[in-house]
Amino acid sequence: MTSVDGDFFGPLGYSGWFPWTALGLLVLVAAWYAFVFLSTRRRPAAQDAARPVPFAAPDLDRLRRDYLQRIDAVDREAAAGTRTSRSSHQELSLLIRSFVRDASGVDATRMTLAELRAEGPPAGNQPTRGLPAAADAIAAMYPAEFAALPAPGVPDAARTAREVVRSWN
Repeated sequence: MTSVDGDFFGPLGYSGWFPWTALGLLVLVAAWYAFVFLSTRRRPAAQDAARPVPFAAPDLDRLRRDYLQRIDAVDREAAAGTRTSRSSHQELSLLIRSFVRDASGVDATRMTLAELRAEGPPAGNQPTRGLPAAADAIAAMYPAEFAALPAPGVPDAARTAREVVRSWN
């Protein structure tokens, strides 16, 4: 580059803060990627299992009343013929499992029968003496829920479900 006089001018210099700004932006981008990576990865199962799940003791009388009404409704629907025997048994089994979950904090709705029988009381909670009775009642309903043959009567299953709910302590 030459001037009008014929003198040569070198390239223009740049400020010293440009490289520091570029380096700062690179550090910010790297920090952002690190934050996103670390905050979205799954925790190891051991950490999740070690974290206690808070469980507030329910109003057991109200809970019993609600579930007894639901059991009575299933029994009435089966007697009226608006619900099949199989679906009645499945609903009664689900009601028992849901009652166990709501009364004790043990998520019985997602457990196999073997897991339900092996389950003890949750850490820091009162003993769940009703768990074995609930597991037995659910086991008694399995043939009616899953067998290819017509299921036995619903009134006996409803009576068993009521007994589980009433005797829970």
